[in-house]
Amino acid sequence: MHIAENISLRPFNSFGIDVYARSFAGFSSTAELTELITGSSIFTRYPLLILGGGSNILFTKDFDGLVLKNELKGIGLVNEDDAHYYIKAQAGENWHRFVLYCIEHNYAGIENLSLIPGNVGASPMQNIGAYGVEIKDVFHELQAFHLETGSIQTFGLNDCGFGYRESVFKKKYKDQFVILNVTFRLKKQPVFNTSYGVIEEELNKMQVHELSIRAISDAVINIRSSKLPDPAIVGNAGSFFKNPVVPKSQYEELRKSFPSIPGYTANNEQIKIAAGWLIEQCGWKGYRKGDAGCYTRQALVLVNYGNAKGSEIFALSTSIIESVSAKFNVQLEREVNII
Repeated sequence: MHIAENISLRPFNSFGIDVYARSFAGFSSTAELTELITGSSIFTRYPLLILGGGSNILFTKDFDGLVLKNELKGIGLVNEDDAHYYIKAQAGENWHRFVLYCIEHNYAGIENLSLIPGNVGASPMQNIGAYGVEIKDVFHELQAFHLETGSIQTFGLNDCGFGYRESVFKKKYKDQFVILNVTFRLKKQPVFNTSYGVIEEELNKMQVHELSIRAISDAVINIRSSKLPDPAIVGNAGSFFKNPVVPKSQYEELRKSFPSIPGYTANNEQIKIAAGWLIEQCGWKGYRKGDAGCYTRQALVLVNYGNAKGSEIFALSTSIIESVSAKFNVQLEREVNII
């Protein structure tokens, strides 16, 4: 067991924020995780942070504690029935590489989630979603390590409390578990989800005449690449804000003043509004102050153009929230975890 001291976290977060951790170690097995937790007095004396792909986190200061990097790897078929394959992926696997693996093996259901940054372990924590698909639609179960007892617990679909970018691991069980692996229930016969018009448009541009999960994945990759910056080039965490959900009555009032406001049915009572549109209407798209900015192609994405501090990006997000609230009386909520 090797614990390094005073380590820069810049290579370990997609925003590229240069902050330092008091202590840092990686684990690639449950035994190593157990040893780090039980054999280190650091764990009892200082805060603990479990880090995956670092793609949904904004560091605003140095972390005065122990950072454990989840490096659990492995993907395999664990079961199947007449209609489904059950694929288990370890939490440290890169999400997009896992999606491509499933496409290669004709396991259908997550092709719409191509090119989402981060690791497999974060996918149920955030209930990640894009283009009409969410993790809860393909989730079977996960195993998680309980930090206090050292036990390994299994969580089924109903145990996870999935909501819009929510699960029990974000609030109820926050900082209590380490997700070890996730098993997905993927289809043998694809059911193509092209309900988002941009996918249809891209498939037409690509001149796709016969639908396949690979074609849909390629279309999603093209769309995301055209709108979102590559974190290896421009630091970012993807969508910084959730799309707000408001009562239908409030949405109808907003339409009277803003006829072009885009809204999508969330349920019988509520409408989901595109946060990017709200932010753009407030004039933030393309805004830059120093190295902190709002991306030129997608207002939902805040970026680090080089050496921005996390506190500067956080301050920008606060200004955006305040201006959207003042103009539309709609409250934006950060999707990114703030440390």
